[in-house]
Amino acid sequence: MTVFQALVLGILQGLAEFLPISSSAHLTLAPWVLGWPEPGLAVDVALHVGTLVAVLVYFRDEWMRLVASALEIVRTQRVQTVEQRRVLFLIVATIPGGIAGVFLNDYAESTFRSPELIAIALAAMGFLLWIVDRERPDTRPLESIRWSDALLIGVTQAGALLPGVSRSGATITAGRALSLDRASAATFSFLMSMPIIAAAAVFKVPHLLRSGGASLPLLVGVLASAVSGWLAIAIVMRYVRSHSYGIFAAYRIVLGAAVLILFFVRARA
Repeated sequence: MTVFQALVLGILQGLAEFLPISSSAHLTLAPWVLGWPEPGLAVDVALHVGTLVAVLVYFRDEWMRLVASALEIVRTQRVQTVEQRRVLFLIVATIPGGIAGVFLNDYAESTFRSPELIAIALAAMGFLLWIVDRERPDTRPLESIRWSDALLIGVTQAGALLPGVSRSGATITAGRALSLDRASAATFSFLMSMPIIAAAAVFKVPHLLRSGGASLPLLVGVLASAVSGWLAIAIVMRYVRSHSYGIFAAYRIVLGAAVLILFFVRARA
């Protein structure tokens, strides 16, 4: 992987992780379209470290409150405040994705990364996001999330092992289906990304470093991912306060159709 390739993939990772358009799909499709070597799931996870940094920096005040709340839970053995409940809800929402990652990791590295399957997932989830966002009211604030909501959103996060589904796309769609307002659905989705990305990094990054080391291309990719990820969060949080998710749904549908067309053209060649 060259520095330029790493830069492009890092930018794609950062933008597509928080725009609900599937970062794993873009990281898989870009080499396929451009004829680059497949970077593999380990590099995918390493680039996610950049987006982990982005979500920690952007929501730094929120994370400080959540850490303080977690320590208070440990000290008092009680859950009383909104922030303390949010800590537990984030833990509950992370569990399904963690379980799915353990059992479906091999499929995520091979079977799930076929271009036609990614294209179908992109378009199908784009259509679902469009319908849900259009039909459901946006009346519930972040503070209204319940245990059942956190579990349901967590289950949808597990589906993001399939490239094209999109972790943020699936969880935002679930949040909107539960009538969370658009900004609250995005906020909970982004906060949820930290534990699952951190866990994946703990398991995958050491192996990547042992096999290839912290190369310049990899470092460039992680930095690009962090910067573009922070920018994507800022864009989404500002945009959805006054707009729907329709533009992201339309992009997914168009991209999915374009990938299917390219796939069949190449298959006939």
